[in-house]
Amino acid sequence: MKSFIFALSFTMSIHAFAQTKAEPHGSDELIAYVGTYTQGDSNSRGVYAISLDDSGLKGQPLLVAELENASFVALHPKRPLLYAVSEIGASGPGSTGLVAYSIAADGKLTKLNERSTRGGAACHVTVDPTGRCVGVANYTGGSCILFPILEDGSLGEAGSFVQHVGQSGVNSGRQEAPHAHSINFNQDGTQAFVADLGKDQILLYDVDPATGTMKASKQAFLQLPAGGGPRHFSFHPDFEIAFSNLELTSQVALLHYNYKQRTLALGAVLDTIPESAKGKGNSTAECLVHPSGKFLYVSNRGHNSIAAFAVDAASKTFRSLANTRSGGEIPRGFGITNDGKWLVLGNQKTGNVVALSVDQETGDLTPVGPKLPLDAAVNVRFYSK
Repeated sequence: MKSFIFALSFTMSIHAFAQTKAEPHGSDELIAYVGTYTQGDSNSRGVYAISLDDSGLKGQPLLVAELENASFVALHPKRPLLYAVSEIGASGPGSTGLVAYSIAADGKLTKLNERSTRGGAACHVTVDPTGRCVGVANYTGGSCILFPILEDGSLGEAGSFVQHVGQSGVNSGRQEAPHAHSINFNQDGTQAFVADLGKDQILLYDVDPATGTMKASKQAFLQLPAGGGPRHFSFHPDFEIAFSNLELTSQVALLHYNYKQRTLALGAVLDTIPESAKGKGNSTAECLVHPSGKFLYVSNRGHNSIAAFAVDAASKTFRSLANTRSGGEIPRGFGITNDGKWLVLGNQKTGNVVALSVDQETGDLTPVGPKLPLDAAVNVRFYSK
């Protein structure tokens, strides 16, 4: 399915993007930046932008940066900057891996520079909350890397690179080697958490965000259920609990975080699909806590749904609520707006982007508006206009 980018739509969207501000919070109008796979049957070409307001998605996806397999993007917390991985197999010094862009007033992206991530299949990127460094996880390479952000927003030379070793081997097809699948930071950027699907571990690192350097924390890792395959990681707003989805067993784990002790502990583990759907080829993908802290959402590829959970921060517990159909096949990545009103997802196989309104009291998800065509849409993040 091709991405429809018409001249009229482009002109209208340029007008709509004209009020874009550097501050990525507080506006009623947003740009949804969508990362895509460009290889195989996909006709997508990189990173796309879609306008989002109180009525839902507007217009058609607009190509704003050409990049091979731009499967994950991250926004700077304070400045008009975007960072995107190029998820390709190459890992040598001449390979790309990560690209820095400045965001123009019309929402378009201008390339600042690129860096090799020193590992194959860079699959996840995050900017630390202070805005001083960028972290990347390399899936095939089984490694993670940090880059300092320079004054102009470009990427400095890598501050640290860590190669993971070992594997759980429980799932012989997926856990034959380390596979770092995501990297996330704590509230002040001084600790990073890398979910490694191949090791069934979340590895902990002490970070100096000013220099983009890291070293293993005193608690070097948290062991998760055997064969689960931790993929992504999302903190609750109070930073006392977090969640990690287990890709291979269609589950999500609650984690207890102690900032002072720099430790992570395993809590309850719940299923993301009904009992009747087990054994039918499902795997989880994205895992995000709602900005209110009241809900957790996990995408199911195969069951083609978004699982919703109610979170009780006081008791540090959570419970399953419902599964909502994704509006397509293989819902890989999604984003939630800062005001918590919208969840926008990409269905990779059917090639569409769908907006779901979020009930702020119940957490229920309701599809709103048309499904916008976009081949292999796999990641969504938001920027204020």
